[in-house]
Amino acid sequence: MSPPSTTHPAESSPLARLSRINLQQYVVYVGFVAIFVFFAIVLRDSGFLTSRNLVNIALQTAPATIMAIGLVFALSAGDIDLSIGSTVAVSALCAAMAMAAMPEAGLLLGVAAGIGAGLAIGLVNGLLVAYLRLPSFLVTLATMGLFAGVARSLTQLRSIPVTDSMFTGLFGSGSLFGIPSLVIWTVVAVGIGHFVFRQTRFGAHVLATGDNPRAAMVTGIKVPRIRLTVFLISGAMAGLAGLLYSGRLQAAKYTLGETDLMTVIAAVIVGGTLLNGGKGSIIGALVGSLMMGLLNNGLILMGLSVSDQMIVRGLIILAAVAVSLRETTR
Repeated sequence: MSPPSTTHPAESSPLARLSRINLQQYVVYVGFVAIFVFFAIVLRDSGFLTSRNLVNIALQTAPATIMAIGLVFALSAGDIDLSIGSTVAVSALCAAMAMAAMPEAGLLLGVAAGIGAGLAIGLVNGLLVAYLRLPSFLVTLATMGLFAGVARSLTQLRSIPVTDSMFTGLFGSGSLFGIPSLVIWTVVAVGIGHFVFRQTRFGAHVLATGDNPRAAMVTGIKVPRIRLTVFLISGAMAGLAGLLYSGRLQAAKYTLGETDLMTVIAAVIVGGTLLNGGKGSIIGALVGSLMMGLLNNGLILMGLSVSDQMIVRGLIILAAVAVSLRETTR
């Protein structure tokens, strides 16, 4: 005869089961739908729902989404990369300067210079954090200012035009079967990032490192190598974002990526990545980035000033951090 069940009736009720669901992972999707519906109603006569405006939102958020992929890897490993905005500017300028210096090399040289600059900055950050064991917050805060200064000194505050048509088509104004190249780059980067993060041993090691680095080392995970690699990924993604910016604008300037850091952090945290590491979501970061794009676009159409937009974004970050920290204390 089986022993009587000790489960309290209230514990099996629908309300009790709902309370055990991790609602934090659905916040970004609920927020996205809520913001979309709100602006669709309030701005129904302002062109918000036109296909042109919605496509423009996707194009504007593409660089931030690419940057967010790299930040998901860094945060999930228990680190943070505050230098991504400066990396975008340096990468874009290096690509533009390389193509201007050797126009015959064109596209290939520009891509190599831009991605190479991002990888170099990621390597510097990764070595300092992984092998010298310096706090990633302080390291990337310092390199953020350092490389922001480098971006300014490279061209004496002047913009560099990007005239290579193949480059601007591939990374900016071009399309394939009617799909803008910026959207294609976003889909490809998100797809690869999600696969690596969820379906490979490396992704599992990143999460294990962020959750408990000491335990990860005991199980044989090379934690310093993992931490170095996530900074390389973050640098490469920021470099790609720099190429997208310069390709779309057909110019590179030291201000590229300058205001993206807060938006990217908000997108990643709202998307379900924990500040303390051990959990992340590439798809959530994509939706979070699109949500921030919707928010910025809607606030502009409503006539709000830049300062008001910054206030709203700051409040969203505070709410996202509160949810993230609440999740880590469960």
